Amino acid sequence: MVVLDTSALIFWTLDPISLSESAGQAIDESDQIMISSISVWEIGLKVKRGLLKIPLPISDYVDQLQRLEKLEILPVDVKTWLVNLNLDWEHRDPADRIIVATAVRLTCPLITSDRAIRSFYQGSIW
Repeated sequence: MVVLDTSALIFWTLDPISLSESAGQAIDESDQIMISSISVWEIGLKVKRGLLKIPLPISDYVDQLQRLEKLEILPVDVKTWLVNLNLDWEHRDPADRIIVATAVRLTCPLITSDRAIRSFYQGSIW
């Protein structure tokens, strides 16, 4: 099992050549891929603000994600918020904190190109 951050999710689903070799291999070899539902929010905001273009409406993109066999979209529940609050990390981005908290809760690798996340979370792969 692996967790993907928002960028890794976008790369994996829309631009696979942007994944590093290690990230692509970890995803390919994983029996289960987890993402936080906060990634849907983050992608939607970026599309709405014109910071990201995707080739289909966000609702259609999410429908396609939900059809992927080994992908699970996890809700942000109270336990994840509590892990987030207990992270000894001064990072202020709420999406990044929730994604890291999700990986911590699941005790699994986190696929991310984000250097700040990789510096903090020892289970990061890129």
